Amino acid sequence: MSLATELNLEDPAVLEHGRVLFEQPCRFVIGCVKLDQVPTDSTPEIAFAGRSNVGKSSILNALVRQNTLARTSNTPGRTREINFFNLGEQLMLADLPGYGYARVSKAQVQQWTGLVDSYLKGRANLRRVCVLIDSRHGLKESDRGVMAMLDQVAQPYQVVLTKADKVKADYLGKLESSIKAEISKNPASFPVIAITSSRKGIGIDELRASLAPLADK
Repeated sequence: MSLATELNLEDPAVLEHGRVLFEQPCRFVIGCVKLDQVPTDSTPEIAFAGRSNVGKSSILNALVRQNTLARTSNTPGRTREINFFNLGEQLMLADLPGYGYARVSKAQVQQWTGLVDSYLKGRANLRRVCVLIDSRHGLKESDRGVMAMLDQVAQPYQVVLTKADKVKADYLGKLESSIKAEISKNPASFPVIAITSSRKGIGIDELRASLAPLADK
């Protein structure tokens, strides 16, 4: 079942709700290297997690239609802190450091890992974690480790396939089916996989619409 069918995202009104929300002004709030620096208000929050260079910043920019809101780079490990963005005073978007690769010291990697783990396990107003997976590579053990941790702490998450324009449709369909089967018994997983390409705009409207209701809770 497609994202549009399961969530009724073929309904123009549903898509419009997502478009209107994500076209609100979006501003950078703070980049945090310590847990005590994260915003303390109760604004509903969505976090974007994934391996280094999976396209987190590109997805954020595409969602809010701002090419330079979140910095993008071809160098893995560029994001070295949790960056928070306020969307129209209705949603907080958190861009997490990538996992799985970084050309920095082991101590620095451990610091990032501890920061992200503490944030994901203890953030009361975190409504969903978008776990981004590169369509060209599929699930890796590092992804499975993050999802297992989110299952353990009952933190809802949704798999978002990125760079869908770089693979063939038949491969993409098989990848979606295999991931859906693998996570179907994971207690915290969202039952729908989003298929996206920030470069081509594939699935961005549908992802906006699926995330928009979280601002109402």
